[in-house]
Amino acid sequence: MRSLLLYLLVLIALPAAAQIYKYTDANGNTAYSNQPPDGVKAQPVELPPLNSVEIQPPSEPVAPAQSSSREQPNSAYQVLELTGLPTEEALRANNGTFTVSVLIQPRLQGSHRLRLLLDDQPYGQPSNVPILQLVNIDRGEHRLAVQVIDGQNVVQQSPTVTLTVQRVHKP
Repeated sequence: MRSLLLYLLVLIALPAAAQIYKYTDANGNTAYSNQPPDGVKAQPVELPPLNSVEIQPPSEPVAPAQSSSREQPNSAYQVLELTGLPTEEALRANNGTFTVSVLIQPRLQGSHRLRLLLDDQPYGQPSNVPILQLVNIDRGEHRLAVQVIDGQNVVQQSPTVTLTVQRVHKP
């Protein structure tokens, strides 16, 4: 069985090692073939060696990216901000429920979570989903921000957004 496999591998490799011949056909055109034609003077073509690249070891070892909040307290994420909120008008939410989106770049790292702050206090459970829901928020002015946390450590915090929630009660 092993010799049959070796024989098949040699047969597959033969075309790659085949000789190439150059000749002039009956119309005076230069032609190339892997078999010299009968009755025509063909010259073997000497091909240059194939290109090869040697793998070079890196000149300096590359350290893996660290996600420790102690090492990168304010620069772990290039972009961290709340989006989807009105900036010049009140947010109409008759039952006080609405969602906010978090724009974060690069992606949230493995152990990091997003924690919403409502009026400077943690709101809801930390999550790895960049869409956060607020439920039954009172009407009036509120401050929102989002924090990236790693356990109990705050890695980074977004700028605070001030918005007004408008709730219209029907009689």
